[in-house]
Amino acid sequence: MATRPLRPSSGARRRDVARSQSSRPLPTALPSPIANWFAAKGWTPRPHQLALLSQARARRSTLLIAPTGAGKTLAGFLPSLVAATEPQRGEGKGAGLKTLYISPLKALAVDVARNLTGPIAEMELGLKVETRTGDTPQSRRTRQRTRPPEILLTTPEQVALLISGEDAAYLFADLETVILDELHALVPSKRGDLLALGLARLRALAPGLVLTGLSATVARPTELRAWLEPQTTAELSIRLADVIALSGGAKPDVTILETEAPLPWASHTARYAVPDVLAAIARHRLAIVFVNTRLQAELMFHELWKANEATLPIALHHGSLDVAQRRKVEAAMAAGKLRAVVATSTLDLGIDWGDVDLVIHIGAPKGASRLIQRIGRANHRLDEPSKALLVPANRFEVLECRAALEAAEAGAQDAVINRRGGLDVLAQHILGVACAGPFDTGTLHTEVATALPYADLTRTDFDRVVDLAATGGYALRAYDRFARLKPTDDGRLRIAHPRVAQQYRLNVGTIVESPMVKVRLVGRRGASGRPGPKPLVGGRLVGEIDEGFAGELKPGDAFVLGGETLRLEGFRDNEIFVSRATAKDPIVPSYPGGRFPLSTHLAKRVREMLAEPTRWQSLPTPVAEWLRLQEQHSALPGPNEVLIETFFHGGQHHMVAYPFEGRLAHQTLGMLLTRRLERAGAKPLGFLANDYAMAIWGLGDLSAMIAEGALDLGRLLDEDMLGDDLDAWLAETSLMRRTFRHCAMIAGLIERRHPGKEKNGRQLTVSASLVYDVLRRHDPGHVLLEAAYTDAATGLLDIARLGEFLRRIKGRVRHIALQRASPLAVPILLELGREIVGGDARESALREAAEEMLRAAGLADGAPQP
Repeated sequence: MATRPLRPSSGARRRDVARSQSSRPLPTALPSPIANWFAAKGWTPRPHQLALLSQARARRSTLLIAPTGAGKTLAGFLPSLVAATEPQRGEGKGAGLKTLYISPLKALAVDVARNLTGPIAEMELGLKVETRTGDTPQSRRTRQRTRPPEILLTTPEQVALLISGEDAAYLFADLETVILDELHALVPSKRGDLLALGLARLRALAPGLVLTGLSATVARPTELRAWLEPQTTAELSIRLADVIALSGGAKPDVTILETEAPLPWASHTARYAVPDVLAAIARHRLAIVFVNTRLQAELMFHELWKANEATLPIALHHGSLDVAQRRKVEAAMAAGKLRAVVATSTLDLGIDWGDVDLVIHIGAPKGASRLIQRIGRANHRLDEPSKALLVPANRFEVLECRAALEAAEAGAQDAVINRRGGLDVLAQHILGVACAGPFDTGTLHTEVATALPYADLTRTDFDRVVDLAATGGYALRAYDRFARLKPTDDGRLRIAHPRVAQQYRLNVGTIVESPMVKVRLVGRRGASGRPGPKPLVGGRLVGEIDEGFAGELKPGDAFVLGGETLRLEGFRDNEIFVSRATAKDPIVPSYPGGRFPLSTHLAKRVREMLAEPTRWQSLPTPVAEWLRLQEQHSALPGPNEVLIETFFHGGQHHMVAYPFEGRLAHQTLGMLLTRRLERAGAKPLGFLANDYAMAIWGLGDLSAMIAEGALDLGRLLDEDMLGDDLDAWLAETSLMRRTFRHCAMIAGLIERRHPGKEKNGRQLTVSASLVYDVLRRHDPGHVLLEAAYTDAATGLLDIARLGEFLRRIKGRVRHIALQRASPLAVPILLELGREIVGGDARESALREAAEEMLRAAGLADGAPQP
C-alpha cells in the first residue's frame, strides 16, 4: 500500500486555529442536576471539560489530551450526562444504546463503571450503566443485544462481537457517542486495527456518530486525531479531528534506588532490593509495584511475602489470575485495605486508585512512554506530583533506568502510534461483517478505507483479503474447510454455513497467547466403596499457567500462582488439580511472550550516556566505576557506532557486540551473523542476546581472522545480510513459522476454539505448519505470507529496526581484540554460563561466577589487578 503524507486537510487546519484561539463559546451553565452535583462536591467544571461539552453539542469528533488527574473521563461522559437531562427528540429507531465507552483493559472498564454509577445516582439522571467484557455472564451479554443500557462500557473484542450479530443494525441505530479511553494505548497494535475497522462499521450503522478520544500526552497528536476522523480517498491529505490539549500538571518525582546491597551484574529478579522495596512500601499509604512480566510478578510477590515480617497487606494482580481474584484485589485497593499490589500491565492504565502515593518499578521500564504512564498511577491528581522509585535488576538496567528518568523529566514520549493495518485483521473483520449479513465488496472496501490504518488499501489488496476470507486463497480453495463465504444471487457475499459464525465468535480478537491450562484447588469425592485414591474434584479456580510449563510438571511438584504455593496432584482434560503446600523453594511459572524490548528512544539515550563521561556522576558509584574500568581495559561505543570485542574465554573464542538495539533485533542479528561466520570458517557454536549486547562463541580464532583480513567486520555487518541470508534463514526458522501461526489464527484460517473443546499448542503448531508449507510451495505470494513477513519486520524478528541499525553503523564498526573479557562483557557472559537453579542459590551462583570472571580478567574487587 502507498502511504499518504500525514498532514491535515485545509479544513482541519482551520479547525486547529479555531480551537487554539478558543473562538468557540463555552456553555455558561450546566443543567441544574449536574451543576448542583458539582456544587455539592465543592468543585467547579474545568475549562477543558466544558470545551469538550461544547464540541459534543456541535457534533464534532475531538481528541482531549490531558495529564493524569485532569478529569479526562468525566469530561468524556459529561455530554452524555447533559443529554440525559434534555427532552428526547422523537422515538428512537433502535435498542436505546446511546453511549459506547471502549477501554483497552477490562479492569479499567469495570473501574470507570464503578466511578460513574455513583454520580449518576446522585444526579438522579435515571441512566443505566453496564459493562460488557469477556468476564460478563453470558446471560447478561445475550440480554444486552436487545435490551442494552443507555451507557455500555466494553473492550475492542466485544465491539467486534457486537457488530457481527444479525441484530447489529438495531442495536446501534440510536448510538450517538463513542468514548475511546487511553486512546494512545489502543491505537498502535492489531487491537487498534480491529477497533478502527469496528468504528468504520459503527459509522455506517449510526450516521452522525461522534468520537471522543481521551489520551495522556503523546509525541505526535496528529496521528491520534487522524485516527478519530473518517478518511476519504477523494482527498490527498489526511482528515483530522479537533483537539483540546491541556498542558501543565506537577512534574513527577522519580528516583533510582541506591542501596547498600551489592548491585547484581546479570540478575533479572531484583531480589537484592526486596528489603528496600518493603521499606518504601511501609513509608507510604499504598504502592503499586510494577513488573514487566507475569513471571516477575509471581517471583517478586513471593520474595516480598517471605521477607514481610511486619505482615503488611500486599496483593498480586496479573492476567493469569482468576477474574474473581483480580476483582477482589481491585475492591481491596479501592477500600484502602492494602499497602501494596504487585502488578503487570493489567493496572497500567487510567484506573483511579486515589490513595496510591508511590509507584515502584522493578526492572527497567523499556520505554519512556510506558514509564510515564505507570508513574501516573501515583497521586492521580493534576496538582500533585506522581512519585516513583525505579529498581534496576542489574548494572545495564541502571543505565536504562537513568535514561528513562531523564526522558520522564523531559516529558519525552517514544510510543510508535502510526501503523499500517494488518491484512490478517482485515480478514477477520470481513468474516465478522459477513456474520451480520450479506455484504457488497465494493461498498465494504469504501467503508474499510475510512479507517486510518487502511486508508491506503487498494481495491486489489482488498480483493485478495476477501479471497482469503472466502476460500483460503488459490492454494487452499480446493479444501472445503476453508470455504467460509459464498456468493448470493445478487452478487454479494454471505457466510457459507451457520457454523462459520459460531467459529468466528469463539475465536474473535487479535491477542494470540500460548495455550493455557486452568489451575483448580483439589477436592476428593466421598467414599466410593472401592480401594485406591478417590477421584479428583475441581474446587476454586486459582488461575491459569502456560500449557508448556504445565507439561513439565510432575505430581508432587510445587509452584507458585497468585501468591500461593501449590502442589500438583493430577491432570484432567485442560485442567490441573493442586493442593496448598509449604515448599521452601517452589518453581515460578514461566509465560511465553510479554517481554518488552528496549525502545529505540531509550536505546539512543543509553548510547549517548555511555559516550559522555560527564553524565556518569548521576549514576551509582559501582556503575560509574564499571564504565571507567571499561574505558581503561577496552573502550565504550560512540552514539553512532558499534563496539565489537573479540577474546578467548572459557576454552572458546568469543565475539561480543554492543548495538543497544533491543533483544529482538539482537536475536535476529545473532542468527544472521552465525550463518555468515559459518561460511567464513569461524566455526560458531551459538549465540546469546539481551537488550544491550550480543555474544557469539565458537572454535575459530576471531581476533586472528580479523587481524589477518580473513574476516572483514564491515562486510560481515553489511545491509545485504537482510537479503539472501535473511530469506534463507526465514525459510527454516521456527520464529517465522510462529509469526505465520499468529497471523493464521487472527485471520481465522487456523482456529483454536471449537464448541466444547480447544486445540492445544502442539495441535495448533502442526495445523499452522502444514498450511505454511503448502503456501510456501504452491502460493508464495499468498496474502497471509505477506502479512506474516510484515509482522516479522516489527515483531518477533524486528527486521526493520535491525536494518536501521546496519545503516547507522555503516563505516562505524569499532573492533578491539582483547586478551580477556572486558568489564562490559561480564554481564552477558554470566547469562551465557549460568545454570538454571532457583531462589537464593541462583543469586549466589551468579555472584560467585562474576567474581571468578573478574579475577580472570584482572579486575577483582572492582579495580585493576597487577
